Amino acid sequence: MMTLKQFSGEPESIPTGTGWYLADLGMAQGHQELYTRQSPQKLKVLREHALIESAVSSNRIEGVTVDQARVGTILFGRPALKDRDEEEVRGYRDALRLIHEGSGGLSVSVPTIRRLHRLCRGEIWDAGRFKEKDVDIIEKYPDGRQRVRFKPVPAGLETRQALAHMVSLYRQGLRERWVHPLILLAGMNLDFLCIHPFRDGNGRVSRLLLLLACYQQGCEVGRYISIERIIEQNKDRYYETLEQSSLNWHQGKHNPWHYINYILFIIKTAYREFEDRMGQVRSPRGEKSELIRRAVAGKPQPFRIADLQRDCPGVSTDMIRHVLKDLRAESQVECLGRGKSAQWCKTAK
Repeated sequence: MMTLKQFSGEPESIPTGTGWYLADLGMAQGHQELYTRQSPQKLKVLREHALIESAVSSNRIEGVTVDQARVGTILFGRPALKDRDEEEVRGYRDALRLIHEGSGGLSVSVPTIRRLHRLCRGEIWDAGRFKEKDVDIIEKYPDGRQRVRFKPVPAGLETRQALAHMVSLYRQGLRERWVHPLILLAGMNLDFLCIHPFRDGNGRVSRLLLLLACYQQGCEVGRYISIERIIEQNKDRYYETLEQSSLNWHQGKHNPWHYINYILFIIKTAYREFEDRMGQVRSPRGEKSELIRRAVAGKPQPFRIADLQRDCPGVSTDMIRHVLKDLRAESQVECLGRGKSAQWCKTAK
């Protein structure tokens, strides 16, 4: 909660790099809205891939691995599970589904955090329960040496109070608009990791909490591109920025921007990949025509081809003209002029 406490005092300035990330993400969210209207079939394919990658990558970051040949069966079938690792991967799938299907009804709260932990930890004895002993974050070196990277909030009452305070500050920050919501949710993510409320599974819960908070702010790229996989691909930077931003966290004198910018970078990377993949996944035959027809049906009178292009990203102008020609032959539209700027009008039925 120490990061959110800093934000409650309204930070004097936001780093320039952070401002650029927010500008890029604002544009990306606008494109997201267009793409999600464009092709439900494409999005279904991406959702399935993202679910698989997220469940596997988030666990693999924590050293939990499963046989690649069994991934599909573990995630989409109902077999008997062979070991704890398979149980945790399936549990993470269940937590993802809860967020994907019910993010609007889930609140960022202590009970939700415990529920996510209970799901992703499976049947282990302390699933959903706060740590009972202090747990230091240890870094181990190949030569056998080790060091304490960070000492989280002590177990017991201090952990419970810190987590409740974090949730309260986050909600207050959203209401009072202390900073941009994406900065606020990244700051909350940092605070959660520094509190470290569970004996094990904190990293996985932090990523689930990040997805939930993003979805609630209209940043839904994690449904289609695995945020967890991108974090895994940038794992060294994840640990580096987390350590940089947790230095002096207990005193409230830390610099949260290293980690916040890392989270914004991850989300931006996911959006870039989303747009690339939407251009690569083939559309079923006739889908683009249907997309154009729906766009026409939803347009006020009159409209131009340029208006349809904005509503149908990835569809060529020639395809739009072809569909308009068909609609005119069906007496559903008429053209009110000539040339690129010609207006079109739906006919009265």
